[in-house]
Amino acid sequence: MRKIILMLGVAVFAMSFTSCKDNASNKIIMANVDNAAERDSNAKNLPEMSFDRTEFDFGTIEQGTPQQTVFTFTNTGNAPLIITDAKSTCGCTIPEYPKNKAIAPGESGEMLVKFNGSGQNQIAKAVTVTANTAKGRETLRIKAFVNPKNGTTALIPTK
Repeated sequence: MRKIILMLGVAVFAMSFTSCKDNASNKIIMANVDNAAERDSNAKNLPEMSFDRTEFDFGTIEQGTPQQTVFTFTNTGNAPLIITDAKSTCGCTIPEYPKNKAIAPGESGEMLVKFNGSGQNQIAKAVTVTANTAKGRETLRIKAFVNPKNGTTALIPTK
């Protein structure tokens, strides 16, 4: 049994020396190196999403009165911008946007945000925009003061 273990040990030792005789630098394919360098330089070229504003105040509205606003954005980066998703914090706010459409550098687009006027008193909603930018997400906000539908004016708290 000892002889078998000793023979296996010697065989493994011999194989480790003979398998390393090839020079690793001879195995490098220069075309792959060039492709990797190009890929890495392109990874630095990212789109950037710049909005004309990131918050909008509808002011005082009556409950149940639909509202909408447009957020204009520009691709200020150096690669095509693609918006993959936009979600609001609740179902009362619905964003409409150019989903999965490439927006070239320097071009602009619009995101329509609709609010159905639900709730009472001061409301604030957020829309999270997911895109292929370095940050990956942008947040837009809308707010309003919603008066009850029955005609009474809600009391605004004072300090």
